[in-house]
Amino acid sequence: MKKLKNVILLAVVAVICVGVGIYASHRAHPADSPETLALNQLLSQSMPDASGQTQSLAQYKGRPLVVNFWATWCGPCVEEMPELTALQQEIAPVQILGIGVDSQENIAKFAQKYQIRYPLFVAGTGATDLLRQFGNQAGGLPFTALVGKDGKVKKVYLGRIKFDELRADLSKL
Repeated sequence: MKKLKNVILLAVVAVICVGVGIYASHRAHPADSPETLALNQLLSQSMPDASGQTQSLAQYKGRPLVVNFWATWCGPCVEEMPELTALQQEIAPVQILGIGVDSQENIAKFAQKYQIRYPLFVAGTGATDLLRQFGNQAGGLPFTALVGKDGKVKKVYLGRIKFDELRADLSKL
């Protein structure tokens, strides 16, 4: 009888130890957020840039990013792009990426007219699915994701960027 109690006690202790080990492992490696999973999907794609050349977005993995979804027909998007261009010079090595919900032709004309100095990519209408994966169910523009160099989405912004807020958030990366 005493031997049976010892076996049961040992089994209970073993189950507790396994549970604690699984819990500690899960806390050390938490599951990625839906936004981070969306970012990983975005960075696994290739898209045409403003000049029509297809580029792999994987080249931006492991870098802090500001990913801005925009369109040439979106007034607030157009208003914030000169500020984003100026910000790109200020925040190196953080890279700004523009993901256009528009045609390659419209994006190329826009980039040339407004002298955009960060990479612009053409997602076309497929960007709507991307926006939803990032948590933007309404598909509103502009929509921006701040990404740490660890590849995790730190914050998302719906609507025109408040640049003081973005700069404060960038300083925390």
